[in-house]
Amino acid sequence: MKPVMVAVGTRPEIIKMAPIIRALKKTDTPMLFVHCGQHYDYNMSQQFIEELELPAPDYAQQLKTYSQGTQTARIIIYIESLLKKTSPATVLVEGDTNGVLATALAAVKCGIQVGHVEAGLRSFDLRMPEEHNRRLTDHVSTYLFAPTKTAESNLEKENVWGEIYVTGNTVIDAVMQHMPIAQRKSRIMETVNFKKFILATAHRAENVDDLAVLKNFMQAFAEAPLPVVCPLHPRTRKRLRQKNLYRKISQSKNLQILPPLGYLDFLVLMKNCELIITDSGGVQEEATAPNIRKPVLVARLSTERPEAVEAGFSHVVGTNREKIVNMIKNVLTQQKSLPQKSPYGEGDAANKIVGILKGKIPF
Repeated sequence: MKPVMVAVGTRPEIIKMAPIIRALKKTDTPMLFVHCGQHYDYNMSQQFIEELELPAPDYAQQLKTYSQGTQTARIIIYIESLLKKTSPATVLVEGDTNGVLATALAAVKCGIQVGHVEAGLRSFDLRMPEEHNRRLTDHVSTYLFAPTKTAESNLEKENVWGEIYVTGNTVIDAVMQHMPIAQRKSRIMETVNFKKFILATAHRAENVDDLAVLKNFMQAFAEAPLPVVCPLHPRTRKRLRQKNLYRKISQSKNLQILPPLGYLDFLVLMKNCELIITDSGGVQEEATAPNIRKPVLVARLSTERPEAVEAGFSHVVGTNREKIVNMIKNVLTQQKSLPQKSPYGEGDAANKIVGILKGKIPF
């Protein structure tokens, strides 16, 4: 029987593929779990695999830091060698990273079907490398698992060749499956200095590599009407040190800096905060889960998650300090009730995806 290859490369991919891995195992579907190596180290990937009690990857490589082109090329070479060796029935990828595009390209060049989980997202912002990756991956995929009707509409407008299925987003499955584990295991709240706080993250290159934007973020956090807890991404910490900003912001009484956190700790922080400020895509979705339900300020010029904005969970505030601070005050003052249901599904996306595959693929 030919297996399904589940390929990941970053921690968000591991998190969102975890429910699919469990669903494949539950249905006794043969599977290969592959880490393409984009972020393969303990803190960025292996920690998540262990925390989520997933099996170790059947195959994995570890890449050093390369340019985006070299990284993509090396992953194509690696995945192609695995495909020739293992001959899977299909390859499942999730999201919009270099590893996703490289894996999809390697598969189609080997004549193997690609299933794209979280297909159809669009920011319409071509400054973002993720926008290139997700568009190209969608156009070479056989099965497109769109999380929402909006994503489905995007795919239909682009006349993609593959079959489109609206399934919901596996990120909701993941939050619902893992929150009980997080609340049992995490001790992160013992390290937080504040009873009420805002949770903030920033990591995107177009933000943290821009000195003016980076300063805006840090000044906004320092001026926020509630204290801010900020787990620092390694890239962000590096940029702060390079720009001689780290010492100053680390001394702010309104800002508590934490090291990069594991997934379970981060879930607990989302559960306990009053408001989230982020430039992450996945966090915008996670905040809508029924067991989190927190307002989000999207510190970007655009978002590929418009459903969260339309539902009232998210507000795109850009990168201007004054606008961020004003919106924080507005959201905290208005205290609007958020929807009970997530626009990204009810936590059964993984089962839907596996059910579709089992009806389509001759194992």
